[in-house]
Amino acid sequence: MDVAKYISSGVLELYVAGALTAEENLEVQEYAKKYPEIRQEIAEIELAILKVTEAASPGLHKNSFQFLYKRLGFTAPLPSNTKKIWATYLGWAASIVFAVGMLWMFLQNQKLKTAIEVTQQKRQTLEEQLYKAEQIITDNAAKETLFNQLRNKDVNVIALGGQKVAPASYAKAYWNKTQAKVFIDAKGLPEPPAGFTYQVWSLQLDPLVPTSIGLLKDFKNNGTAVFELDNPNESQAFGITLEPEGGSEAPNLEQLYTLGAVGP
Repeated sequence: MDVAKYISSGVLELYVAGALTAEENLEVQEYAKKYPEIRQEIAEIELAILKVTEAASPGLHKNSFQFLYKRLGFTAPLPSNTKKIWATYLGWAASIVFAVGMLWMFLQNQKLKTAIEVTQQKRQTLEEQLYKAEQIITDNAAKETLFNQLRNKDVNVIALGGQKVAPASYAKAYWNKTQAKVFIDAKGLPEPPAGFTYQVWSLQLDPLVPTSIGLLKDFKNNGTAVFELDNPNESQAFGITLEPEGGSEAPNLEQLYTLGAVGP
């Protein structure tokens, strides 16, 4: 248990004031047995209240009781010892009222602090919910834009089948020749190992002339696994190889993962 946090919570002041439930009182007593710091804090709170009470007991003016005595209709002289007794009682009564008032103010302050903390927590939760909602809306809008681009009537879809190094791999190239762009759907590719990246090649087949059109960057964190690349080339096929991070000037055909020819 975080003893310092427990002490600063205000529960010990409530315990000394008798404002806790029986169950809460037992809990404080158990903690006090277990942790010397809590016992010490309780003792210090009790001593502080006692000092406040003593300091707040101002006593009464010497003629105060004589005045009250006459106001009540008594004519006989007030005994001197009675004055002293009642002065003591009333002084302590005033002190107790003062101490109770101070404690009430403390409890109200604690309630206000708690209410403020709850309000701040609710506000933070609401802000987080709004942020998440905005992110969802933004993500959905981006996906809708992407899907519209892939569904464009000018888009040529090329299936890229798995090759010898990774027969189970596959991908798709969505080539919009009019816009000179190609979208690579790499959902069927395994995550590249550390220090490597996938590189996409536009290919002329006869003779074979590979031209790099880009890397599939930040593969792990791409939620859609769709990558947009520029392709101004007259492509006859597309291939994807695994290359050292940063890419290569020429494809490593031993690490050719997928390959597909452009249809007529």
